[in-house]
Amino acid sequence: MKTFLTCVAAALAIAACSKAPSEAPAPDEARETAAQAAPGAAGGTYAAEGVAALTLPELAAAIKAGDVTSEEATKTYIARIEAVDWAGPELQSVLALNPDALDAARAADAQREAGEALGALHGVPVLLKDNIETADPMATTAGALALKDNVTGRDSPLAAGLRAQGAIILGKTNLSQWANFRSNASMSGWSALGGQVKNPHMLDRNPCGSSSGSGAAVAASLAAGAVGTETNGSIICPSNVNGVVGFKPTVGLVSQDYIVPISFSQDTAGPMTKTVTGAAMMLNAMATGEAKTDYVAALDLDALDGARIGVLRFAEGSNADISEKFSAALEAMEAAGAVLVDIDKFEPATENFRGKGYEVLLYEFKATLNDYLADAAPAVTTRSLDDLIAFNEGHADIELALFDQSIFEEAAEKNGLDDPDYISARDDVQKAAGPDGLDALMAEHQVDILVSPSGPVTPRVDPVNGDVWPDWAGAGYLAAMAGYPHLTVPMGTVHDLPIGVSFMGAKNEDAKVLSFGYAYEQKTMARAEPKYLPTAQALNDIAAAMKRKAE
Repeated sequence: MKTFLTCVAAALAIAACSKAPSEAPAPDEARETAAQAAPGAAGGTYAAEGVAALTLPELAAAIKAGDVTSEEATKTYIARIEAVDWAGPELQSVLALNPDALDAARAADAQREAGEALGALHGVPVLLKDNIETADPMATTAGALALKDNVTGRDSPLAAGLRAQGAIILGKTNLSQWANFRSNASMSGWSALGGQVKNPHMLDRNPCGSSSGSGAAVAASLAAGAVGTETNGSIICPSNVNGVVGFKPTVGLVSQDYIVPISFSQDTAGPMTKTVTGAAMMLNAMATGEAKTDYVAALDLDALDGARIGVLRFAEGSNADISEKFSAALEAMEAAGAVLVDIDKFEPATENFRGKGYEVLLYEFKATLNDYLADAAPAVTTRSLDDLIAFNEGHADIELALFDQSIFEEAAEKNGLDDPDYISARDDVQKAAGPDGLDALMAEHQVDILVSPSGPVTPRVDPVNGDVWPDWAGAGYLAAMAGYPHLTVPMGTVHDLPIGVSFMGAKNEDAKVLSFGYAYEQKTMARAEPKYLPTAQALNDIAAAMKRKAE
């Protein structure tokens, strides 16, 4: 089973997905120009400065105060995408720019001048993962050649929510193709249309998936915030390894409509930003339903004081460096008034827990993807999973160049959602992860929240073997399979590679989870800016250790 789930050559990727915004050069021209004038081109730094360096709350405040216009912010991010994503280190995290972004920014500025600001995100540019539909003239591709013309002209509810708060949809981010649910031998962060996303902290390292582009883009200051999606780790893992805040809400809090699906029982979109406050601001706009919670107002600097924290020792992993950082994070929580309660073991209450979980995804993927493809844009010719498999075989030189479509083929063999085997597996998994899992752990140990490392230190990208991960740290699979909220917050670096700490809570306790993470974040401020190192051997201590010593 995949541990996490998360337009051919670069020029084709951008040309097929969208044209460049007005007043911006065409993508290929932008790459050439930016390569000559990019920060760092002469050995300098790609570090964000000025407007680009602001966090989402800082940028929103600056725009509100009139210190920065939305047009200025949008132009700043476009220029930075051209210099850092399409040239320079070529992160390949942004798959398409919105041709209407600058016009929308100018309109937002005019509205503010007229005293008609829409909300807390008014004029703030954000990126959306390219499996999320927007009404802009951009395709929603899931990184796949088969969907390169999927321009639906409709807003997903979450995109409409962001727009209603005044956000500017800047463009679409690259991703692990089909949200990393095509092959068990896949590479995280690779798509046929966008190529391989790079981790801005160390360029040869895995950006994780499937929301790899969103994580890398936020870390590299290519937008104020981004939206990712998760089925099993696809927000948390890329946030962890790219050193940003990522929040997976309770399933159902954010509408799944008009998002290329995997599983209706586990899929959700969520915010990825530099700060917990920024994530809460985005969630306020993205959440649907009549009973609205103000997630920003619910943030409490003193949330840890007196709280009982369940420490998932069974999910700590074997990496001594992660354990050291995790211990420091726990000490910070304890210093803030938390009571730590060690939880040493967890045994799923159902046999073959992970295997059943994978089976559930296969059934739901076939059903939901067939429904999505049947309602895709008229230009899309693949109208079922079977059509898609045949399309990929017909374009194997592009689609199957690095790995197969074994998950597609397994899913295609499944029966409908009325199959008793599916119903039994779904019920077993959800009960084992939720009521008999996270809920039982919190009740037995009388704790308010559960914490663990968010994941391992990221390995290198490996196009030969696919993803090869070290011993895993974290228990995010429980929150994913239960559909419960999960937040990762940076807790430092190991050899300049980020790692995060996870906060997981019960169903619909999204505000509580965010508040605990906020209190920790404000006590530690452990987020690190990326250094765009080529490899680990760019670090002096590692370079010295790798050299032969003269006798």
